[in-house]
Amino acid sequence: DPALLRPGRFDRQVYVPLPDIRGREQILKVHMRKVPISDNVDPSILARGTPGFSGADLANLVNEAALFAARANKRLVDMDDFEKAKDKVIMGAERRSIVMPEKERRNTAYHESGHAVVAKSLPNTDPVHKVTIIPRGRALGVTMQLPTEDRYSHDRESLFSTIAVLMGGRIAEEVFMNQMTTGAANDFERATDLARNMVMR
Repeated sequence: DPALLRPGRFDRQVYVPLPDIRGREQILKVHMRKVPISDNVDPSILARGTPGFSGADLANLVNEAALFAARANKRLVDMDDFEKAKDKVIMGAERRSIVMPEKERRNTAYHESGHAVVAKSLPNTDPVHKVTIIPRGRALGVTMQLPTEDRYSHDRESLFSTIAVLMGGRIAEEVFMNQMTTGAANDFERATDLARNMVMR
């Protein structure tokens, strides 16, 4: 409520941004003290692969990794557990119980491949980290890109490249399946929002 922030009510406001790469590494180290960690776990690598994560997200990441290790009856939490945990936190939990018809699986594969090929072909796009057609969260498939460093602003070319990557799934459906599905609806919404913000901000 803006009324709470009127002059004289709160004289000092403290803005707490999301942690940068060094902050994420330190936060991870704090939470890792609570679980038995394998020697192959490198907090600096995990910090690089978790841009945009809050302190709570990082705590959740460590907890999820510990759960994966426990389910596999491991004594120590290793890097593989952290990779699985990161995928779950970023992309959502796997929904292996869903049985997709073959045609829909093929369409999803082409759709996600379209995102990945465009991302690989264009300059100024984040590297493709993972592509899957295992349903996760509310998505039938996911193409995951991860930046190599923290970024605080975007230039025009990188934004155009991002829009192109978002449209790549729909184009692949049209080229290889001769049809378009509702699977691209969220991509359209994100591309439209991005284009609108480019014009209005």
